[in-house]
Amino acid sequence: MRVLRGFLVVMAFFIFGIGSLILSFVFLPIGCIFLKNNKKREFFCRIIHKLWKFFTGFLIFIRIINIKVENFKNVKGKIIVATHPSLIDIVILIGLFENSLCLAKKELLNNIFLKNVYIPNNIDIDTFKEECVSALKDEYNIIIFPTGTRTTDIKNVSLHKGPALLQIASGADILPVKIECDYPFLQKNKPIYDAGKKIINYTIEVKPEIKQEQFFETSEIKLRKVISERIKFDFTT
Repeated sequence: MRVLRGFLVVMAFFIFGIGSLILSFVFLPIGCIFLKNNKKREFFCRIIHKLWKFFTGFLIFIRIINIKVENFKNVKGKIIVATHPSLIDIVILIGLFENSLCLAKKELLNNIFLKNVYIPNNIDIDTFKEECVSALKDEYNIIIFPTGTRTTDIKNVSLHKGPALLQIASGADILPVKIECDYPFLQKNKPIYDAGKKIINYTIEVKPEIKQEQFFETSEIKLRKVISERIKFDFTT
């Protein structure tokens, strides 16, 4: 059973890769030619949402994973912060939340497609805030993993203060999402084919929104700290 499940996972990622290539060389160039600049991001986000929703649905169909979502609501213009136990967390989240962007290194964004669905996170802070605030005002969600890397040890990890920085700059609400799974599937230093002997259960728990007006600190440094502490509290409870 373990060998069969490993084979199915590798097959699923192979199909996903082929689909991504077709998308990159057929549908996305068409969008680049016929759509105006202000419509390209919307088009690409919609395509990626559907593709990644299909991929997670396929993993469920072949009984590799099961996903239980608690308190889900579709949102716009939110800073979605999530725990990050496994490689496919971003795929699951973008498959759930429409009109969502995520962060990536600037070097990965030379592709015309990628630069419309990702925001570079290793640029100067003012440009980063400007791009994120603009996207949030256009009602795109921005998905951030404050741990910065895959981990299940949330209590002993310092969270990046990027989400707090963006909330202060934009006034947008933060939506914490706690992702848990009952097997170390696609976790750090784990082989892609290690899918265990039975269905892996993911739980996606959407927490109440964090609003900036809930806090009364006047210093930006203190405000960043208390917002980050609130995010960590939601991740660990």
